[in-house]
Amino acid sequence: MKAQIIIAGLLICFSISSAYAQEGDSVQYIQKLEIDKRKKKTFAVKQRDSTMLLTIDTLIMKDRATLEFFGKKKVQLTVKHAEIPEEAYIVGTDSKNNGSDMDIDIRFERLGKLYILAGGRDANNGSRTHPNGNGGNVKVRYDQSGIIPQQENKHKTGYLKIDTRAGGYRVNPQTDLYNIYTQIGMGIRSGAGRLGGVPQGQIYSGSPGRDGKSEIVGY
Repeated sequence: MKAQIIIAGLLICFSISSAYAQEGDSVQYIQKLEIDKRKKKTFAVKQRDSTMLLTIDTLIMKDRATLEFFGKKKVQLTVKHAEIPEEAYIVGTDSKNNGSDMDIDIRFERLGKLYILAGGRDANNGSRTHPNGNGGNVKVRYDQSGIIPQQENKHKTGYLKIDTRAGGYRVNPQTDLYNIYTQIGMGIRSGAGRLGGVPQGQIYSGSPGRDGKSEIVGY
């Protein structure tokens, strides 16, 4: 009887610790996050819960820095103070070719150029089982007391671009987004869970996925 009680107690403790681990993976607060030039910070799913709520007080992204959410179907990101002086990327994928649904609340203190990439990824013949992915749905709410982003001219500061296009369109790639996806390693999964660039001569198959939607509003 004593042994059974001990085992039951251990199982309860294990269940509680697992629940806390899952919550810790899904809900995070970071006081300051700085991503250096051409570096990537990835938040990858560790538990079954593929939804993430992340709050960052201060986010600093240097030139070509990437903030990636991998294995996340839904992302809720709050950034109270963002400094993006040059070009940077926020990327979301569910790891099955689909873009993440992202709800972003942000205040831009500095903004050169920001790409939010929630596009579906391409399937390819012979090396993967997932079809061409769906684009995610992205909503960006920006604090108008900071810099107000513009979408008209990528050569001017304050540029914000959101990609929610489905996978399967990139046989004839759109040059700018194609190059960005490739350079940050979001082209084709190279195996063992790693992401790699799109090899030359890659052949894509199947019908395109479903395009996502995007919305940008100030408050």
